[in-house]
Amino acid sequence: MLFAQRDWNAPFPPHQIIDNIYFVGTQQLGSFLIATSEGHILVNSDFESTVPLIRQNIETLGFEFTDIEIILGSHAHGDHMEADALVKEMTDATVMVMREDVARLHRLRPGGKDHPIDRILSDGDTVTLGETTLTAHRTAGHTRGCTSWAMEVEENDQTYLALIVCSFGVNPGYILVDNEDYPEIADDYRATFAKARALPVEVFLGSHGFWYDMERKLEQAMSRVPGETNPFIDRQGYLTHIDVQELRFLEMLTEQQDAAK
Repeated sequence: MLFAQRDWNAPFPPHQIIDNIYFVGTQQLGSFLIATSEGHILVNSDFESTVPLIRQNIETLGFEFTDIEIILGSHAHGDHMEADALVKEMTDATVMVMREDVARLHRLRPGGKDHPIDRILSDGDTVTLGETTLTAHRTAGHTRGCTSWAMEVEENDQTYLALIVCSFGVNPGYILVDNEDYPEIADDYRATFAKARALPVEVFLGSHGFWYDMERKLEQAMSRVPGETNPFIDRQGYLTHIDVQELRFLEMLTEQQDAAK
Protein backbone atom coordinates (compact mmCIF):
# COMPACT_ATOMS: atom_id res chain seq x y z
CA MET A 1 0.00 0.00 0.00
CA LEU A 2 1.25 3.45 -0.89
CA PHE A 3 1.06 5.11 2.51
CA ALA A 4 2.76 8.28 1.29
CA GLN A 5 -0.09 9.01 -1.12
CA ARG A 6 -2.77 8.94 1.57
CA ASP A 7 -4.45 11.97 3.09
CA TRP A 8 -4.04 10.86 6.69
CA ASN A 9 -6.27 13.64 7.98
CA ALA A 10 -9.16 13.30 5.54
CA PRO A 11 -12.22 13.83 7.76
CA PHE A 12 -14.69 11.08 8.54
CA PRO A 13 -17.98 11.33 10.47
CA PRO A 14 -17.57 10.58 14.17
CA HIS A 15 -20.00 7.91 15.28
CA GLN A 16 -21.03 5.56 18.03
CA ILE A 17 -19.88 2.03 17.28
CA ILE A 18 -21.42 0.11 20.15
CA ASP A 19 -22.15 0.87 23.80
CA ASN A 20 -19.61 3.48 25.00
CA ILE A 21 -17.11 3.11 22.13
CA TYR A 22 -17.05 6.01 19.68
CA PHE A 23 -14.98 6.52 16.54
CA VAL A 24 -13.31 9.96 16.57
CA GLY A 25 -10.52 9.50 14.01
CA THR A 26 -10.11 10.21 10.31
CA GLN A 27 -10.85 8.24 7.18
CA GLN A 28 -7.44 6.60 7.50
CA LEU A 29 -6.59 6.71 11.21
CA GLY A 30 -8.52 4.79 13.85
CA SER A 31 -8.94 6.82 17.04
CA PHE A 32 -11.52 5.82 19.61
CA LEU A 33 -13.15 7.54 22.57
CA ILE A 34 -14.24 5.30 25.42
CA ALA A 35 -16.76 7.38 27.34
CA THR A 36 -17.24 6.75 31.05
CA SER A 37 -18.92 8.43 34.01
CA GLU A 38 -15.48 9.43 35.36
CA GLY A 39 -14.11 10.95 32.17
CA HIS A 40 -12.91 9.42 28.92
CA ILE A 41 -10.17 7.25 27.44
CA LEU A 42 -8.62 8.15 24.08
CA VAL A 43 -7.09 5.27 22.14
CA ASN A 44 -4.62 6.61 19.53
CA SER A 45 -3.72 10.29 19.48
CA ASP A 46 -2.37 9.97 15.89
CA PHE A 47 -0.27 12.76 14.33
CA GLU A 48 -0.13 16.17 16.00
CA SER A 49 -1.84 17.52 12.87
CA THR A 50 -4.75 15.13 13.52
CA VAL A 51 -5.53 16.47 16.99
CA PRO A 52 -7.81 19.34 15.86
CA LEU A 53 -9.92 16.84 13.92
CA ILE A 54 -10.07 14.45 16.88
CA ARG A 55 -11.12 17.31 19.15
CA GLN A 56 -13.78 18.46 16.70
CA ASN A 57 -15.13 14.92 16.37
CA ILE A 58 -15.30 14.45 20.14
CA GLU A 59 -17.17 17.72 20.56
CA THR A 60 -19.50 16.92 17.67
CA LEU A 61 -20.54 13.81 19.58
CA GLY A 62 -21.38 15.96 22.60
CA PHE A 63 -18.34 15.19 24.75
CA GLU A 64 -15.66 17.51 26.11
CA PHE A 65 -12.13 17.00 24.80
CA THR A 66 -10.74 18.17 28.13
CA ASP A 67 -12.58 15.29 29.87
CA ILE A 68 -10.01 12.85 28.46
CA GLU A 69 -8.40 11.26 31.53
CA ILE A 70 -6.32 8.49 29.95
CA ILE A 71 -4.39 8.27 26.68
CA LEU A 72 -3.64 4.81 25.28
CA GLY A 73 -2.05 3.80 21.99
CA SER A 74 -1.74 0.87 19.65
CA HIS A 75 1.95 1.02 18.74
CA ALA A 76 4.97 3.30 18.60
CA HIS A 77 4.52 4.72 15.12
CA GLY A 78 3.89 8.40 14.48
CA ASP A 79 0.51 7.89 12.81
CA HIS A 80 -0.87 6.46 16.06
CA MET A 81 1.00 7.93 19.02
CA GLU A 82 2.93 11.02 17.87
CA ALA A 83 0.46 13.40 19.53
CA ASP A 84 0.48 11.85 23.02
CA ALA A 85 2.48 14.80 24.39
CA LEU A 86 0.23 17.39 22.75
CA VAL A 87 -2.99 15.78 23.99
CA LYS A 88 -1.52 15.46 27.48
CA GLU A 89 -0.65 19.18 27.41
CA MET A 90 -4.24 19.98 26.44
CA THR A 91 -6.00 17.64 28.88
CA ASP A 92 -3.53 16.67 31.63
CA ALA A 93 -4.44 13.05 30.89
CA THR A 94 -2.38 10.06 32.03
CA VAL A 95 -0.37 8.36 29.26
CA MET A 96 -0.02 4.57 29.50
CA VAL A 97 2.17 2.49 27.17
CA MET A 98 3.35 -1.09 26.73
CA ARG A 99 6.80 -1.74 28.19
CA GLU A 100 8.31 -3.14 24.99
CA ASP A 101 7.49 0.05 23.04
CA VAL A 102 9.00 2.48 25.55
CA ALA A 103 12.38 2.79 23.84
CA ARG A 104 10.81 3.44 20.44
CA LEU A 105 8.34 5.93 21.89
CA HIS A 106 11.19 7.95 23.36
CA ARG A 107 12.32 8.51 19.76
CA LEU A 108 8.94 10.08 18.86
CA ARG A 109 9.76 13.71 19.58
CA PRO A 110 7.56 16.03 17.50
CA GLY A 111 8.82 19.58 17.91
CA GLY A 112 11.48 18.24 20.26
CA LYS A 113 8.93 17.28 22.91
CA ASP A 114 9.69 14.34 25.18
CA HIS A 115 7.20 11.50 24.92
CA PRO A 116 5.24 11.41 28.18
CA ILE A 117 4.91 8.06 29.94
CA ASP A 118 3.01 7.98 33.23
CA ARG A 119 2.39 4.23 33.52
CA ILE A 120 4.23 1.35 31.91
CA LEU A 121 2.07 -1.66 31.07
CA SER A 122 2.76 -5.36 30.69
CA ASP A 123 0.83 -7.92 28.68
CA GLY A 124 -2.52 -8.60 30.36
CA ASP A 125 -2.59 -5.45 32.48
CA THR A 126 -5.92 -3.71 32.85
CA VAL A 127 -6.88 -0.04 32.68
CA THR A 128 -10.05 1.00 34.50
CA LEU A 129 -11.92 4.29 34.40
CA GLY A 130 -15.43 4.62 35.77
CA GLU A 131 -17.38 1.49 34.92
CA THR A 132 -15.12 0.44 32.03
CA THR A 133 -12.08 -1.84 32.07
CA LEU A 134 -9.76 -2.42 29.11
CA THR A 135 -7.23 -5.23 28.89
CA ALA A 136 -3.88 -4.65 27.20
CA HIS A 137 -2.98 -7.57 24.93
CA ARG A 138 0.59 -7.47 23.66
CA THR A 139 0.30 -8.59 20.02
CA ALA A 140 3.91 -8.07 19.02
CA GLY A 141 5.55 -8.17 15.61
CA HIS A 142 4.51 -4.92 13.98
CA THR A 143 6.36 -3.37 16.91
CA ARG A 144 7.71 -5.06 20.02
CA GLY A 145 5.02 -3.53 22.20
CA CYS A 146 2.13 -3.56 19.73
CA THR A 147 -0.96 -3.43 21.95
CA SER A 148 -4.50 -4.52 21.09
CA TRP A 149 -7.14 -3.25 23.51
CA ALA A 150 -10.02 -5.48 24.60
CA MET A 151 -13.18 -4.55 26.49
CA GLU A 152 -16.64 -5.94 27.06
CA VAL A 153 -19.57 -4.03 25.59
CA GLU A 154 -23.31 -4.52 25.75
CA GLU A 155 -26.11 -4.14 23.25
CA ASN A 156 -29.69 -5.44 23.42
CA ASP A 157 -28.95 -7.31 26.67
CA GLN A 158 -26.05 -9.17 25.02
CA THR A 159 -22.39 -8.89 26.03
CA TYR A 160 -19.67 -8.87 23.38
CA LEU A 161 -15.88 -8.66 23.41
CA ALA A 162 -14.57 -5.70 21.43
CA LEU A 163 -10.94 -5.51 20.31
CA ILE A 164 -9.13 -2.48 18.92
CA VAL A 165 -6.48 -4.29 16.90
CA CYS A 166 -3.00 -2.80 17.06
CA SER A 167 -1.72 -4.28 13.79
CA PHE A 168 -1.20 -7.84 12.65
CA GLY A 169 0.42 -6.61 9.43
CA VAL A 170 3.95 -6.78 8.07
CA ASN A 171 4.98 -3.51 6.45
CA PRO A 172 7.02 -3.43 3.24
CA GLY A 173 10.69 -3.47 4.15
CA TYR A 174 10.26 -5.36 7.41
CA ILE A 175 13.17 -7.75 8.02
CA LEU A 176 11.88 -11.11 9.24
CA VAL A 177 15.11 -13.11 8.91
CA ASP A 178 18.37 -12.23 10.68
CA ASN A 179 16.97 -8.97 12.03
CA GLU A 180 19.74 -7.66 14.26
CA ASP A 181 17.53 -5.03 15.89
CA TYR A 182 14.57 -7.36 16.49
CA PRO A 183 15.82 -10.98 16.25
CA GLU A 184 12.60 -12.49 17.65
CA ILE A 185 10.29 -10.68 15.20
CA ALA A 186 9.13 -13.80 13.33
CA ASP A 187 8.44 -15.70 16.54
CA ASP A 188 6.47 -12.73 17.86
CA TYR A 189 4.31 -12.65 14.74
CA ARG A 190 3.59 -16.38 15.03
CA ALA A 191 2.61 -15.98 18.68
CA THR A 192 0.41 -13.00 17.84
CA PHE A 193 -1.57 -14.84 15.17
CA ALA A 194 -2.19 -17.75 17.56
CA LYS A 195 -3.17 -15.43 20.40
CA ALA A 196 -5.46 -13.34 18.20
CA ARG A 197 -7.38 -16.39 16.99
CA ALA A 198 -7.88 -17.59 20.56
CA LEU A 199 -9.47 -14.34 21.69
CA PRO A 200 -13.30 -14.54 21.46
CA VAL A 201 -13.54 -11.22 19.63
CA GLU A 202 -16.92 -10.26 18.20
CA VAL A 203 -16.60 -6.49 17.71
CA PHE A 204 -13.63 -6.02 15.38
CA LEU A 205 -12.02 -2.56 15.36
CA GLY A 206 -8.51 -1.38 14.52
CA SER A 207 -6.02 1.44 14.27
CA HIS A 208 -6.90 1.82 10.59
CA GLY A 209 -10.58 1.79 9.69
CA PHE A 210 -10.18 0.02 6.36
CA TRP A 211 -9.01 -3.10 8.19
CA TYR A 212 -12.50 -3.66 9.56
CA ASP A 213 -14.44 -2.21 6.61
CA MET A 214 -15.46 0.86 8.60
CA GLU A 215 -17.12 2.84 5.83
CA ARG A 216 -19.41 0.05 4.68
CA LYS A 217 -20.31 -0.95 8.22
CA LEU A 218 -21.18 2.62 9.20
CA GLU A 219 -23.42 2.93 6.15
CA GLN A 220 -25.18 -0.29 7.17
CA ALA A 221 -25.45 0.85 10.78
CA MET A 222 -27.07 4.13 9.78
CA SER A 223 -29.74 2.37 7.75
CA ARG A 224 -30.46 -0.63 9.97
CA VAL A 225 -33.89 -1.06 11.47
CA PRO A 226 -34.58 -1.95 15.12
CA GLY A 227 -33.74 -5.56 15.80
CA GLU A 228 -31.07 -5.88 13.14
CA THR A 229 -27.62 -6.95 14.26
CA ASN A 230 -25.05 -4.19 14.64
CA PRO A 231 -22.75 -4.59 11.59
CA PHE A 232 -19.72 -3.89 13.77
CA ILE A 233 -20.35 -7.27 15.43
CA ASP A 234 -18.27 -9.28 12.98
CA ARG A 235 -16.23 -12.20 14.27
CA GLN A 236 -15.87 -13.70 10.80
CA GLY A 237 -14.42 -10.45 9.51
CA TYR A 238 -11.94 -10.51 12.36
CA LEU A 239 -10.84 -14.07 11.64
CA THR A 240 -10.56 -13.33 7.92
CA HIS A 241 -8.35 -10.33 8.68
CA ILE A 242 -6.03 -12.57 10.73
CA ASP A 243 -5.88 -15.10 7.87
CA VAL A 244 -4.98 -12.42 5.31
CA GLN A 245 -2.25 -10.90 7.47
CA GLU A 246 -0.79 -14.28 8.41
CA LEU A 247 -0.64 -15.38 4.78
CA ARG A 248 1.20 -12.19 3.87
CA PHE A 249 3.62 -12.74 6.75
CA LEU A 250 4.31 -16.33 5.66
CA GLU A 251 4.88 -15.28 2.06
CA MET A 252 7.35 -12.57 3.10
CA LEU A 253 9.07 -14.92 5.55
CA THR A 254 9.50 -17.62 2.89
CA GLU A 255 10.88 -15.11 0.39
CA GLN A 256 13.42 -13.82 2.90
CA GLN A 257 14.39 -17.32 4.06
CA ASP A 258 14.96 -18.40 0.45
CA ALA A 259 17.03 -15.29 -0.24
CA ALA A 260 19.16 -15.93 2.84
CA LYS A 261 20.11 -19.47 1.78
